[in-house]
Amino acid sequence: MIKNARIISVSILLFGLLLTAFIDLSEKEGSALSRFPFRLGLDLSGGTQLIYNADTSEVEPSEVPASMNALREVIERRVNLFGVSEPRVQTERGGVAGEENRLIVELPGVTDIEEAVAQIGETPILDFRLQTPQGELGIDPEAVTEDGQVELGIDDLFTPTGLTGSYVERAQVQFDQVTGEAIVVIDFNREGRELFSDITTENVGEVLAIFLDGEPISLPVIETAITDGTAVISGGFEPEEARELARDLNYGALPIPVELVATNSVGPTLGVAVFEAGVRAGIIGLILVALFMVIWYRLPGLVAVVALTIYTLVNLVLYKLIPVTLTAAGIAGFILSIGMAVDANILIFSRMGEELRRGKKLEEAIQTGFKRAWVSVMDGNLTVFLSGVVLFWFGTSLIQGFALTLMIGTVVSVATAGVVSRMFLLSLVSEKEERNKLALFRSGFRKAKNS
Repeated sequence: MIKNARIISVSILLFGLLLTAFIDLSEKEGSALSRFPFRLGLDLSGGTQLIYNADTSEVEPSEVPASMNALREVIERRVNLFGVSEPRVQTERGGVAGEENRLIVELPGVTDIEEAVAQIGETPILDFRLQTPQGELGIDPEAVTEDGQVELGIDDLFTPTGLTGSYVERAQVQFDQVTGEAIVVIDFNREGRELFSDITTENVGEVLAIFLDGEPISLPVIETAITDGTAVISGGFEPEEARELARDLNYGALPIPVELVATNSVGPTLGVAVFEAGVRAGIIGLILVALFMVIWYRLPGLVAVVALTIYTLVNLVLYKLIPVTLTAAGIAGFILSIGMAVDANILIFSRMGEELRRGKKLEEAIQTGFKRAWVSVMDGNLTVFLSGVVLFWFGTSLIQGFALTLMIGTVVSVATAGVVSRMFLLSLVSEKEERNKLALFRSGFRKAKNS
């Protein structure tokens, strides 16, 4: 067992060197591994955050999650077209009772808020509505004026069909062969093609109005069923207007309206300062922990420091490979997980010390100490991990960054305590157990008894 432990220990050290080389090479430009950089959040790299409220009042409650996902995909596709480095688009529930649906857009490196809003742009909201027959109109008493006239709104005259810009596959500019007018031809995706076919088949002779941003731009009459999934927008466009409309529709028409409600901007200087402060705090914390472990636990403490170094390297590599977007809260979660990793070693070393004081041989004390402490180690780490799961599931993006690094660190800490620390300690066992050597395995400032 001791021989195998030494082989495994050497392998772990070599693995640590490989992890170090990977981290170093991945941070060098031009390297084959440069595609694995650290991803920094806005609070560390600087940039702009835009928060939109999505109007889901016209959407069935059961369809809200799907609509929000479609909205996120459309905005993400549009943002990516502008070449923003590592943009992040996500949805979340907000408000006092969670009744608001929000879209959060993070643009690292973009510190000009007006520029950021311009990059998102006013993407048009495209939808098709059937004209309501006059005989079926319901008159709202509030719509009757003092002189007895009835004021009818758009919602009274047209009814939504469910066919919106989210079903657009491609839009292109063409010119009418008769009038020479610029028109926009829309090809729908498979779902949109089926929906458009059903609408035109069931409503021949009716007006199918094309609305853009809530305003009717074309009122064509359905002359025949259209089953090929192609619609034509002819709104009296100038060629440049038609090109802009086709461009915006190709970037992605919003399936539901959104309103910009908040903006946050972090300058690059402040971001660098926050990042450096976080790294400095982590380094100072590691040094203090290392000094305490070596002074109090002696040789096992030194083993714990090596295990913590491996632990740190594994975490950093995982952050690159997953990848994890690091924020100030995420760094805090990582530092907290270091404390959990140290706590596991302390429990094990304390148990091991008790076995040594009972007169057991060193190897037996190590094995028994790990066995008896392991239940407590697993219980403590499982509790922290489950807390991280809850925070990640219900928290906002800021809380999720903290929870993710905490969960990753908790899992890695269990592995390093159970494998790395154990193998290193067993590799230090020798057949001749000298009193001075055994003293290196006892904790605190107790004087070793003669035996």
